[in-house]
Amino acid sequence: MYSKKVMEHFSNPRNVGEIEDADGVGEVGNPVCGDMMTIYIKVDDGKLTDVKFKTFGCGAAIATSSMITELAKGKTIEEALEISRDDVADSLDGLPPIKMHCSNLAADGLHAAIEDYQNKNKSK
Repeated sequence: MYSKKVMEHFSNPRNVGEIEDADGVGEVGNPVCGDMMTIYIKVDDGKLTDVKFKTFGCGAAIATSSMITELAKGKTIEEALEISRDDVADSLDGLPPIKMHCSNLAADGLHAAIEDYQNKNKSK
């Protein structure tokens, strides 16, 4: 049902945790399935230098959270905003159709964290 990459990111998720002094935080959830994600970003000179996550949810939600951190780290704000829901699923060698909403959450969480960062820095 799940690809080897999904199982690897579920069993050994990357970048788990919280960034205490995060520059942006995105919280997203799906009340239907109960998955909740918080994505934290640290930005330096327009680049995401650190990305971490905390997720409460199924294996696919954890795997997509892990993958989005890997896809986004080191990218510019503009590049990170271009990471799509499909990019997350494709990077994990696909997700079952019933779990595609998990990749939606991961991409949405990253975009929400970037939006939070941008809103905090509008006046600067």
